[in-house]
Amino acid sequence: MTVPTLKPGRPYPMGAHWDGEGVNIAVFSENASKIELCLFSRDGAAEVQRCPLPERTGAVWHGYAPGLGPGALYGLRAHGPYAPERGHRFNPNKLLLDPYARELHGAWADSEALLGYNPQAPELDLSLDTRDSAPYVPKSVVVDANCYREHERRTLRRWADTFIYEAHVQGLTRQHPDVAEALRGTYEGLASDPVLEHLDKLGVTAVELLPVHAFVDDGFLLKRRLRNYWGYNSIGFFAADPRYHGPAGAAGFREMVRRFHAAGIEVILDVVYNHTAEGDHRGPTLCFRGLDNASYYRLHVGQPRYYVNDTGCGNTLNVAHPHVLRMVLDSLRYWADEMRVDGFRFDLATTLGREAHGFDPAGGFFDALRQDPVLSRVKLIAEPWDVGPGGYRLGEFPPEFAEWNDAFRDSARKFWRGDLHGAQDLAARLLGSAGDFDRGGRRAWSSINFVASHDGFTLADVTSYAQKHNHANGENNRDGHHTNFSDNCGVEGETEDAAVLERRARRRRNLLATMLLAQGTPMLLAGDEIGNSQHGNNNAYCQDNPIGWIDWENADPELLEFVRRLSAFRRANAAMRQSRFLHGAVRAGDGLPDVEWRALDGGPLNWRDTSLCSFGLLVRLSANAATDKADAAFLVFNGERIAAEVAMPGVLPGRSWRRAVDTARPADDVRICEPGIPQPVSERSVVAFELCEAEP
Repeated sequence: MTVPTLKPGRPYPMGAHWDGEGVNIAVFSENASKIELCLFSRDGAAEVQRCPLPERTGAVWHGYAPGLGPGALYGLRAHGPYAPERGHRFNPNKLLLDPYARELHGAWADSEALLGYNPQAPELDLSLDTRDSAPYVPKSVVVDANCYREHERRTLRRWADTFIYEAHVQGLTRQHPDVAEALRGTYEGLASDPVLEHLDKLGVTAVELLPVHAFVDDGFLLKRRLRNYWGYNSIGFFAADPRYHGPAGAAGFREMVRRFHAAGIEVILDVVYNHTAEGDHRGPTLCFRGLDNASYYRLHVGQPRYYVNDTGCGNTLNVAHPHVLRMVLDSLRYWADEMRVDGFRFDLATTLGREAHGFDPAGGFFDALRQDPVLSRVKLIAEPWDVGPGGYRLGEFPPEFAEWNDAFRDSARKFWRGDLHGAQDLAARLLGSAGDFDRGGRRAWSSINFVASHDGFTLADVTSYAQKHNHANGENNRDGHHTNFSDNCGVEGETEDAAVLERRARRRRNLLATMLLAQGTPMLLAGDEIGNSQHGNNNAYCQDNPIGWIDWENADPELLEFVRRLSAFRRANAAMRQSRFLHGAVRAGDGLPDVEWRALDGGPLNWRDTSLCSFGLLVRLSANAATDKADAAFLVFNGERIAAEVAMPGVLPGRSWRRAVDTARPADDVRICEPGIPQPVSERSVVAFELCEAEP
């Protein structure tokens, strides 16, 4: 449809908003000379009208289109200097996505017309390309925001009770035999009954989804007939990516969240605000680059043609700019308030906290987030590193954040591989990595403990491959982590050797037990509970195929049952889920310390022994716990190659220990231990004992 001349409108809210009679459009650009609203036909194929936004208030261009309504398709064109050597890349020949678009119509096409420059010109990106990119660009969609106004009541779970399941929207269900075929790979399929039942039996309390923000497939991947499967290439921070739409279309995301909440499961989004899909100076002009390159991105001082690349992805979003910061916060509030998600995991979060003087936990982004009345109440998780200077910042984020703890992952893998100092490294991690996190009022749940994540080997591959096998990625196996602390248990890759298979199975149980028996917040990679393999690929970011999808057909039912049992033990024992760090403080009620380290014979441990590979850990409720419950657990980690006996700690009259979890005998029934009798512990195994009433 066409509209009459635009009225002045208002500079807020940002984006295109329908008020029942027309649409107000507000767009930020500090350096443009003109911004045009471009309207398209219902199918998005034809541009039917261009309307210059008539007013500018500060750095916001705005206008009001009477009669325009929900479903209208539009884009933006920005006029201004094309001067890359001064940081400006305006090119009105390029149709731009509205940064605040709530929905997209169509998909990105792989075309050189998306480039703002002529790639055949000798001066490369200093040249100006005049081809119209509109045919190759999805159109922004005007939506009826009122459809999101009805909110169900949301109750956030305590951090101490949280068990996270990291999953990919498509990969989780693409090969699930019990999910209806029309729903596989969609938002609706993710929250279908078979998946909800699976998560409920696992005891999962939160799903952490790989990026769902609208993203772009990299041109170099398309040339290899691959795709950006993981989605860490965002371009639309307000729109759920259409590739996961099911029968309900864009409404499917909201229905997914509602169903998860009804099942008592929180939804956490992995969000990428550190960079965008536009890449470096050779990348396409899709949105931010064309609207105001010098404001949206961090450019090199003295050489603004080039981008600061603290992310390793070609560019770095300039969240220090007030309007860019505003956009990020608006995006977060939209997902939390209108789409009702329960938290966010910030990819390469160090980038977001980097000020002119370096990383600062009291920087502007963190201050804005922590004081926000909406965002300060949801779960916040940091990936505490990037590739910029001083990028590794484990334990240095504000106290409201939990953090992915890769040190826990590596310590657990090294211990069960038999590395020297393995016991000392693991011991530092089992009590919430207090050395990294116990400062400034932070809690033990701050450590997100995992043994595998989307980025790296799956758990099955940690125990089946000593080397990465990423040849399918088309990069000559140069990509992916080179140091994995993995072990093939005697044979590289697939085997029918029964002894090797049993060794791998126990190693997987040991690693899972280490994660779920540690203080902190456990995170399970989707598929690890059924032995899912990526065949040695530790960087499956481009494998939108069976390599990256979960293989339900070959699920390991015994491993699945073990994980359920292990999760139930953690859930039932408050000593396993404490908010406070444990340092051996004496409890006033019984004069006992809240934690004790023991050699297997009951004596003290020799921490100076570099070959130490077995120990016991007695965990009681914290001396400061707001309860007088007598919950306690005695955990035995035996990395020795021979079986042993462990002296059991004493208990109060009328109480006894019972063997609740044993990775060497995962299917055994719970057994009560005879008082004063040492208990057998198999080689290379974990055993968890819990308190119970003594038998009469």
